[in-house]
Amino acid sequence: MNATIQQMQQHRSIRSYQDKPVPAEVLDAILKAAWHGPTSVNGQQVSLVVVQDAARRQKIAELAGGQPWIAQAPVFITVVADFYKTRLGVEQAGKQQVIHNSVEGFAVAAVDAGITLGNLMTAARAAGLGVVPIGGIRRDPAAMIDLLQLPELTFPLAGVAIGYAATEGDIKPRLPLASFAHPEHYHAAELPAHIAAYDAELSAHWQQLGRSDGEPWSSNTARYYQQVYFPNVAPVARQQGFGFDQ
Repeated sequence: MNATIQQMQQHRSIRSYQDKPVPAEVLDAILKAAWHGPTSVNGQQVSLVVVQDAARRQKIAELAGGQPWIAQAPVFITVVADFYKTRLGVEQAGKQQVIHNSVEGFAVAAVDAGITLGNLMTAARAAGLGVVPIGGIRRDPAAMIDLLQLPELTFPLAGVAIGYAATEGDIKPRLPLASFAHPEHYHAAELPAHIAAYDAELSAHWQQLGRSDGEPWSSNTARYYQQVYFPNVAPVARQQGFGFDQ
């Protein structure tokens, strides 16, 4: 099998890192791999903030709800929705930007940020590094915005810790492939059986690892999705100049 595909099929999140810096040339190659990713209409409405300063990484770890691996990893990259940059371009063309006042605009930025995040992780792992993506930076987005000195019309969507793994994480089983890739049309009727089978498989996985805190997928997902677990996203996004009127 192609080595890249094989590596992607064996993804694991790393939450323990060596005290070893990432060489500048390696980090530069990773950033360039993400930089060359596609964006909608070539808008390039994504920017990265690359943090290597230990004190700043420690602060991000605290803002993300106490995730020590953020401080431990030598590099943390925040993926930022950036309509400040595009507005400058639109104004240079003598026009007025309105896309940031729509759900479509936020969706476009989120999609492109996801592509960028995926490219960062694939490139880092290809370079022999470990990664863990972090959504917890949206827990206190206003503080992240202040820490990273982000201008208006920007928003920190996600981040990724990068470094040399001290211990390898486990590969969690997934929902059945048939629940993910639907041939020709969405097969809703099959999902309850897939979910039940996966709950049992994941419970067995946690038991095998000796993880008494491990939950079935359905109850773990319910614990998060029965609430809006990062409620500050919408109000802070509005403060940053985003609207959701159309």
